[in-house]
Amino acid sequence: MSLFKARDWWSTVLGEKEEFDQGCLCLADVDNSGNGQDKIIVGSFMGYLRIFNPHPVKTGDGAQAEDLLLEVQLRDPILQVEVGKFVSGTEMLHLAVLHSRKLCVYSVSGTLGNVEHGNQYQIKLMYEHNLQRTACNMTYGSFGGVRGRDLICIQSMDGMLMVFEQESYAFGRFLPGSLLPGPLAYSSRTDSFITVSSCRQVESYKYQVLAFATDADKRQETEQQKLGSGKRLVVDWTLNIGEQALDICIMSFNQSASSVFVLGERNFFCLKDNGQIQFMKKLDCSPSCFLPYCSVSEGTINTLIGNHSSLLHVYQDVTLKWASQLPHVPVAARVGSLRDLKGVIVTLSEDGHLQCSYLGTDPSLFQAPKVESRELNYDALDAELKELQRIIKDVNKSQGVWPMTEREDDLKISAVVSPDFDSVSQAPDVEVGTDLVPSVTVKVTLQNRVALQKAKLSVYVQPPLVLSRDQFTFELTGSYAPPELEGNAVVSYARPTDRSPEGIPRVTQCKFRLPLKLICLPGQPSKIASHKLTIDTNKPPVSLLSLFPGFANQSEDEQVNVMGFRFLGGSQVTLLASKTSQRYRIQSEQFEDLWLITNELIIRLQEYFEKQGSKDFACSFSGSMPLQEYFALIDHHFELRINGEKLEELLSERAVQFRAIQRRLLTRFKDKTPAPLQHLDTLLDGTYKQVMALADAVEENQASVFQAFSRLRSATHLLLLLVGLWQKLSADQVAILEAAFLPLQHDTQELGWEETVDAAVSHLLKTCLSKSSKEQALNLSSQLSKPRDTSRLKKHITLLCDRLAKGGRLCLSTDAAAPPTMVMPGGCAPIPESDLEERATEQDSTELFSSHKHLAAEPPTPEVAPLQGVSE
Repeated sequence: MSLFKARDWWSTVLGEKEEFDQGCLCLADVDNSGNGQDKIIVGSFMGYLRIFNPHPVKTGDGAQAEDLLLEVQLRDPILQVEVGKFVSGTEMLHLAVLHSRKLCVYSVSGTLGNVEHGNQYQIKLMYEHNLQRTACNMTYGSFGGVRGRDLICIQSMDGMLMVFEQESYAFGRFLPGSLLPGPLAYSSRTDSFITVSSCRQVESYKYQVLAFATDADKRQETEQQKLGSGKRLVVDWTLNIGEQALDICIMSFNQSASSVFVLGERNFFCLKDNGQIQFMKKLDCSPSCFLPYCSVSEGTINTLIGNHSSLLHVYQDVTLKWASQLPHVPVAARVGSLRDLKGVIVTLSEDGHLQCSYLGTDPSLFQAPKVESRELNYDALDAELKELQRIIKDVNKSQGVWPMTEREDDLKISAVVSPDFDSVSQAPDVEVGTDLVPSVTVKVTLQNRVALQKAKLSVYVQPPLVLSRDQFTFELTGSYAPPELEGNAVVSYARPTDRSPEGIPRVTQCKFRLPLKLICLPGQPSKIASHKLTIDTNKPPVSLLSLFPGFANQSEDEQVNVMGFRFLGGSQVTLLASKTSQRYRIQSEQFEDLWLITNELIIRLQEYFEKQGSKDFACSFSGSMPLQEYFALIDHHFELRINGEKLEELLSERAVQFRAIQRRLLTRFKDKTPAPLQHLDTLLDGTYKQVMALADAVEENQASVFQAFSRLRSATHLLLLLVGLWQKLSADQVAILEAAFLPLQHDTQELGWEETVDAAVSHLLKTCLSKSSKEQALNLSSQLSKPRDTSRLKKHITLLCDRLAKGGRLCLSTDAAAPPTMVMPGGCAPIPESDLEERATEQDSTELFSSHKHLAAEPPTPEVAPLQGVSE
């Protein structure tokens, strides 16, 4: 290997197709470990923030998994990263990340790992500033001579300097005559900002002049500025360098002098802090980055300069001392201490090549181990050795080296390979050359003897063999029946046209129905049940063995009119077919469990009679509407939503209390004169336990809400089915009811089922089911909000059933919803708009349903009452 080639100590490639610039690299002890070792912080224009701590086993090793301490994707591109004392009340180092419209300050911390994976690192947002102008770059330092903290100055794209005093915004000033922003640096010795303007001259501005100048509310000079009511921003000194600058760096070697280094497009300048040229050097190649650092010779300065020829030059003042070849063109260079190796050169390229290198030959990293000074007690070591040998001997006698019996596993797995190839090859590449690639199906069976959670199956084969799918996750989300057995397959594609080569997006879909056996098993019929309903038909009863051949009990084949079903969750449903009448009864202990069996019965009856050639088969329901059972499920679901809201509010209060106690304790710990904690530590521990308990309660309540919503959807399907059979509604009318009662697949705290259905039912009552045109003219509220209770919703559902019972029909057209076309025997009350009207409507509805019980001349109308079974 050439001596004039940078020796690769550690390297890696960051991401894919990411871009980086000179402000995207920083070296510092960002996690405040205190061991003197720097961490590498890299930000990209794609928004990725990475922190590395290289630990190569040998020189030239690539990055290992444990070298990457943290990788997080932020939403905005990262323009620059810096580390300093950016948080008030502490002198710990924090990370400042500059985005185009935002400045974020994070704390980086690590927790010790208890397993072989090592420590865990995370970042926490301390504060952020939303910028009114697009940022270009930033610098930091102890502006104004402050001690123990760093302030941040951001330069915008239109030449405005914005100064932030940590968590607060201080002021903003426009640089005079600024056209394009240039590099920016801060000199702590002269307390001034140094930049290069678009006029190609180096300019210096005192911080005090910036602070007392007129506020930059707008770029043009105001009338007050012209009259002299505020100080004009004047430059301290300028120097014309005749070219655009790439970067500025300020080095202070002692309290008496500092130097300003400016990297131009063709020259390298070193200026005194008063603007006079100390020396300059004309460069042979176009530079890409530079980094001045202290020299071992007193009175001289060393500078690393990278160029577009992938060379790294080391200058001592104006003399070239060393040249090394790099594998890439560096856009940023830093020097730091990594793993007790001081002076490591870290370079970053534009496309993400990060390399830690050194110059010359390999250094000696060997360190002699420390010799223990204490004397060894050989008698104690012999006694300890004999005791260990005795324990090992006793264990071998009692148990043996290997266990005699093998413990039964909770989960057993077996795989069976099909002896035949698939009829249609499932290989990703069907052809390899002239040969067709076949595929074979492997059936993997999992058997568990206890309830398990989050089972994940991974399948591996040796390359070049591939799998159509190698990851499977099995998780039973709840011990209850699903509200539907229908699924939906959706395909999205683009159809190219002459005007649009990329294609017009289209979507097509199809529905499929899953078998009942997927969630249901044969069970023992039960004669006792809390909830029953009876379905009437116009055809003779059919043997249940013909309808449900896979659910028959082989030991009782003669009882073909009774069949039991058991869901995977454990609930039982019994189906009975009458021997004399044309009726079927479904009964269960849970009201919502009746839905799937009832729906499956009707579908299989329709398919059975269609095969028989009968086209006039029809089902009906003449029982009472089970509204009270339905309302109980609504109240339970709404109560869980209210409990969730209360738990979240309580969790927020406890979190605020926890942070307040933390601030109190931090203040006590930082105090130079220790004061008693006054049981703050006990209060902190108790609050932490409350926060964790509340968080668990919130998660448990969310699971309960999800299960209650699924049960409510099942009950809603059942109620709509009974209403359709009761009033003999068409398919279009049933679809309108389903759209009104089943608008959501998932409900949240912000938009729940109750308020959505209430608005939809109110719309139906005020349009197609309205009594007069006056009701149609009423406007609905355009904003949905969580109701205080469910009384209004239940009254609207009751009123909907009432109007359907009196001849009302559902239709989306306005003509069909006109009052003259609706036959409303007995009249209908208008929709109440106040609590008084609601109470009056409830009384009228009760009297109306009571009067229907005693009408003899009119056809019987089902009443809205708790479900009652029809006995055979």
